[in-house]
Amino acid sequence: MSRSRRLQRLSSGSNSSSSSTSPERGEDDDNDSFMLQANDSQSSLGMDMSPELSHDASAREAYEERCRVSPVHRLPAELLISIFSRLTANSDLQSCMLVTKEWARNSVGLLWHRPAMNKWDCIHNVVQSIRKSNKFFAYQDLVKRLNMSTLANQVSDGTITGMTDCNRIERLTLTNCTKLTDLSLQPLVDGNRSLLALDVTGLDQVTDKTMMTVADNCLRLQGLNVTGCKKLTDASIAAVAKNCRHLKRLKFNNCVQLTDASILTVADYSTHLLEIDLYGLQNLESPSVTAILTSCTHLREMRLAHCSRINDVAFLDIPHNPDHPRTFDSLRILDLTDCNELGDKGVEKIIQACPRLRNLILAKCRAITDRAVFAITKLGKNLHYIHLGHCARITDLSVEALAKACNRIRYIDLACCINLTDNSVTRLAGLPKLKRIGLVKCSGITDRSIYALAMGEIKNGRRINGVSVLERVHLSYCTLLTLDGIHVLLNNCPKLTHLSLTGVQAFLRDELLAYCREAPPEFNDHQRDVFCVFSGGGVGRLREFLNTQKANAASDAAGSNGVGDNVSEMGDVEDSIDTNGTNTPVMLVNVQGNHAPGATPVVPTPTSAGSSNTPPVLLTHALSNNHTWQQQYPLSAGGSSNLSQSAPASTGGPLWGGPPAGLGLGNQGGAQHVTGMMGAAILDEVDEGDEAFGEGSEIMGD
Repeated sequence: MSRSRRLQRLSSGSNSSSSSTSPERGEDDDNDSFMLQANDSQSSLGMDMSPELSHDASAREAYEERCRVSPVHRLPAELLISIFSRLTANSDLQSCMLVTKEWARNSVGLLWHRPAMNKWDCIHNVVQSIRKSNKFFAYQDLVKRLNMSTLANQVSDGTITGMTDCNRIERLTLTNCTKLTDLSLQPLVDGNRSLLALDVTGLDQVTDKTMMTVADNCLRLQGLNVTGCKKLTDASIAAVAKNCRHLKRLKFNNCVQLTDASILTVADYSTHLLEIDLYGLQNLESPSVTAILTSCTHLREMRLAHCSRINDVAFLDIPHNPDHPRTFDSLRILDLTDCNELGDKGVEKIIQACPRLRNLILAKCRAITDRAVFAITKLGKNLHYIHLGHCARITDLSVEALAKACNRIRYIDLACCINLTDNSVTRLAGLPKLKRIGLVKCSGITDRSIYALAMGEIKNGRRINGVSVLERVHLSYCTLLTLDGIHVLLNNCPKLTHLSLTGVQAFLRDELLAYCREAPPEFNDHQRDVFCVFSGGGVGRLREFLNTQKANAASDAAGSNGVGDNVSEMGDVEDSIDTNGTNTPVMLVNVQGNHAPGATPVVPTPTSAGSSNTPPVLLTHALSNNHTWQQQYPLSAGGSSNLSQSAPASTGGPLWGGPPAGLGLGNQGGAQHVTGMMGAAILDEVDEGDEAFGEGSEIMGD
């Protein structure tokens, strides 16, 4: 470009940027194209950062001289800001501010875009800079995101008062700042026309006064989270819905005063909704749900957990035109936890209207039966996450059909589904992408299920899906499980990071509990006695410990039989001892029958490959080598042990090569019982706090 062309461009008009290629941004223009984000908001870092260029010759010559010395001065403001935004350290940005006034103007917005508010010193510096009378920049206008959640309940009204001049905040996050009240919040949002997202989760002192101010001023609002704000009423929420027409995400969890009146208003005016959470709204009834689904056709996520008045009518009343069936193809997540009045007909309508559901949570919907699960199978490959905990009426028939039809399931919870047997789990074990499975208190499952989970689907003696991808397995209170089965699971699931075995007697031993994590502080002494959850590194350490113990037991057995010096015989022994834990005898306990406290009968140990509890293809060596253990430690009369699987933790004794010391196993006549700290009847009354992984856990996003 010739010199004359450059000069002509410089003199084309006043109030141009430093590069003169971009028009001047207006006072409220926050939409710099280079800063457009992937989310719903448009970041507004830039102000008019470039100097005004005079028309006289001296100014043009000065500009040309600066460009000759450093060509970077020719870069437009947008490019400078884009370059500075790639600097991750605040110290680097501060250095940029010291280069020239132009650089300072284009970097100061990045420093103040989201000021650090995680320490009191930082807060003090921010407030002090905003209140200065002789400051270089209008810092209060540069703050776009304000997050005080790190300090949470330490933040008070006095802390926020110093930020009331920041009326161009786009995202305000005050999660769990429980000391805040209307006194500071109402002035903070008053006059703010830029607010896009407001999160006041847990602020139970906030009232309609603040929400009315939001409705009057924050017309661009897109996201509102008022979870736990129990003083809010229908009046303020209806006002927000009427005035803020761009709402996309609403969370009203545990706002107990809200009723159908406000939710129906939301349905009428907030037709662009993508997500809505109505957890714990006990006054919510079916018409509101019908209205939301009918009006908000782009809805992706809907959570209605613990809305106990919702029933089948909420979905059956959705308008239906046989010629043009109405479906909600955008809906991916639906949470109906503890909606007790929901039945099979409602679930069938849900599947018909929402054919692309990915996460479906029906925990504690106790009225549903196999009929509902058969309807769910129509989701096919779309279904990734299914929670059917406490749906005690479902049986193997529907669960096997679910596993067959929905082969992309990643998470499934069947806690307290007492009618399920090994047949269901064996079929679920063949799911190639299964990462989490919850079987808490499924008292009918045995080691057969555990072997299936460990090995996956097997055809012609070979694993179909390769290495297991299981990450979390919940088996608490599955009292028929043994150490042997869990050992196989550990060795065949290298990605396992969580294993819960609370109440499983085989693991209530001090040497194993050493690798268990601490019980939650809210647990009582009784729950602590039976708590057994391995997570993180504890799973790997447990695996190593069991492998070491098994190897030592094998070595001791070889030495006692006099085959230590015979190489060929030693090879045979090594071949027969599988390090995956298939040599330990299996003891089964019947906890379903009627029996005196502490006298839980034990099912006789299987002695043939045809037993229903051990797959013959996997336990050939185990069954052929159990005779040594049984000869050394014969069972009591009748061929059965009298060990209660709900006994407290034991101490001492080997894990393999014989039963633990002090268990009273021998050839004496009669029955000797170990009294458990927790009878079988109590098992269903104690919930482990970690087990219901479907409720309140992470759910895969889009």
